Amino acid sequence: MIELTENTARALVPPRDPEGHKGTFGKVMLLCGSRGFTGAAWFAAMGALRSGAGLVYLGVPESIYAIEAVKLNEPVIFPLPEEGGTLSEAAIPEILRRLPQMDAVLLGCGLGQSPGVLKVAEAVLDAAVCPVVLDADGINILSQHRDILRRRNAPTVLTPHDGEFARIGGDLQGERMETTQALARDLGCIVLRKGHRTCITDGAVCCRNTTGNSGMATGGSGDVLAGILVSLLGQGMKPLEAAACAAWFHGAAGDLTAQRLGEYGMLPTDLLEDLPRLLR
Repeated sequence: MIELTENTARALVPPRDPEGHKGTFGKVMLLCGSRGFTGAAWFAAMGALRSGAGLVYLGVPESIYAIEAVKLNEPVIFPLPEEGGTLSEAAIPEILRRLPQMDAVLLGCGLGQSPGVLKVAEAVLDAAVCPVVLDADGINILSQHRDILRRRNAPTVLTPHDGEFARIGGDLQGERMETTQALARDLGCIVLRKGHRTCITDGAVCCRNTTGNSGMATGGSGDVLAGILVSLLGQGMKPLEAAACAAWFHGAAGDLTAQRLGEYGMLPTDLLEDLPRLLR
């Protein structure tokens, strides 16, 4: 068991190339958001940007494109075909056209669980040779289709809270790390199981994070974590190390925010302001 520390996390993060350009620091694509869940896409995109991603491409259902374009200045936002406020199967060609240029992909934050979303998730997981992060509805939509995960050859990282962990086949009754390991082995994925003392494992190596606090238990916090993770993957970190570092920096930023504002009133937006103080 590796207990994550500040020294551990900082040693893993790649040094910033002083002669680098935006292409040097990773191109990542986020497929997030749906009608009524525009905040999830915003938090994920900002998490990626605040943790050093060079280029962030955010694909959203066309009905929320204008909202995201007004809220976000830095990402490249592109509209995708939808049905009923969530992505439709017709979005797949545009996604696959962009996919080969990406260093990592995040799918799921606020995405919904429609048949179209399932088709998009399957197409991305089958085609992507880069790491893919599945968060929230990206996990939920595959709960009855775990064969899609098992047949994938490239790295996949799941970021479930306990409810999503159970839906995708995890055991809530056993010892926390052991059951997380078991799910990682079963699905052939890296699993970052969120909660108090976050567990991160590829089924063999196990890491436990101790940063974070109860003020982070609010909507949007997990979306920020997913954005940090896809950013670190896009910058070239190995999947297990990226997951471990994302958990530590996310929690440590939350601890800075709690020191500044207290745990009752802090928001994920505040956490995003403190994150750059750690990654420097």
